[in-house]
Amino acid sequence: MLYLILGHDAADALPRRKAARPAHLERLRALQAEGRLVLAGPRPKVDANSPTEAGCHGSLIVAEFASLAEAEAWAAADPYSTEGVFERVEVQPFIKGFPE
Repeated sequence: MLYLILGHDAADALPRRKAARPAHLERLRALQAEGRLVLAGPRPKVDANSPTEAGCHGSLIVAEFASLAEAEAWAAADPYSTEGVFERVEVQPFIKGFPE
């Protein structure tokens, strides 16, 4: 089943986000290689393709996991969670409606 992982950045997360990004991307690439990643990306604080120093509200990931517990464990082990980038993470079941 698909799960939505919605990370909410801490107020001062930008330096930690930059430092943890390579390890975070490595985990996303692993999901992609397994054919389980639907989409992932940051939610910038500014209306721009490159948020630069404005930072992010957080991140959105939609990926396939065997269970809600597995998705929650994956999110909890992500560097953005373990390194304090995210102050809060929501994990919810997700049903892809479109595109078909």
